[in-house]
Amino acid sequence: MLRKLLTTTLLCCFLPVVQAAPDFAQLRIQAQLSGDTYLTDSEREAQLLQQDQTLIHQATLADSQVSYFLSQGNGVQTIAIRGTANLANVMVDLDIEFQPDERLGITLHNGFRSAAEAVFNDVRPRLVAGMPVQITGHSLGGAIAVVLAMYLKHDTAMQITQVITFGQPKVTNVTGADIYASIPLIRVVTQKDLVPLVPPLSPLQIKDLDVYWHMGEEIILLGGQQYSQTRGLKSMLRATKLSTALPDESNLQAHQIATYQTLIDELLQSAQEVPYQMEINLFGLSIN
Repeated sequence: MLRKLLTTTLLCCFLPVVQAAPDFAQLRIQAQLSGDTYLTDSEREAQLLQQDQTLIHQATLADSQVSYFLSQGNGVQTIAIRGTANLANVMVDLDIEFQPDERLGITLHNGFRSAAEAVFNDVRPRLVAGMPVQITGHSLGGAIAVVLAMYLKHDTAMQITQVITFGQPKVTNVTGADIYASIPLIRVVTQKDLVPLVPPLSPLQIKDLDVYWHMGEEIILLGGQQYSQTRGLKSMLRATKLSTALPDESNLQAHQIATYQTLIDELLQSAQEVPYQMEINLFGLSIN
């Protein structure tokens, strides 16, 4: 009976879903903005001008040392958040305990929650009412971007047109992902980047049926001008399957924002979507 129930559930979850082809030109723009967060303040302002962006504000927050900037261009406000760059950022990453957020009414990764709240409090008075907002970030910055989008959606009337992250770890559980499923999130990952697979599943979470869960559409950059798209349970099974791999230099390289930019450049020339091969077998059912 259990086998029949699981088989039926898995078949329903893996029925074909029509997904629009990614806008790789837009992904490349956001990857560049995410890369700009790693520049020095003076370098960043000059670089943004070349991208038709006007720098409005930039800050490194005291407690977490999280760095972000706010810019404007083409009638849109952009918030871009830097990934892990120092020990204080690492401590944010490692604060993985689930904590309830009273404002949002969901459970969040505690480190990402506290960092996103600080960014929200700093950037909110600087946002222009009525001007659309887009948010981007790499690694830690991507995780903060997602939680920041939740705060903006809950506490303001700002129109969030898109959230695009690169190599982003998980931020919430199944319930949180469902409640904020309307956030227009695209998560871009590379096949060997292990950061989107963390925090890993823990026995306690499985026991309580309260596990970290990704939100949004997942675009997997495969190299060779190929990519795949997944979402929901298939994204989670991909993470579960790959989380047993031992990290090596290729995994570190796969996480670099420069790697993301290079792979997207290849897809701008020619892009072929291929089904992502899960290579998982449950109860005799092959899942691909």
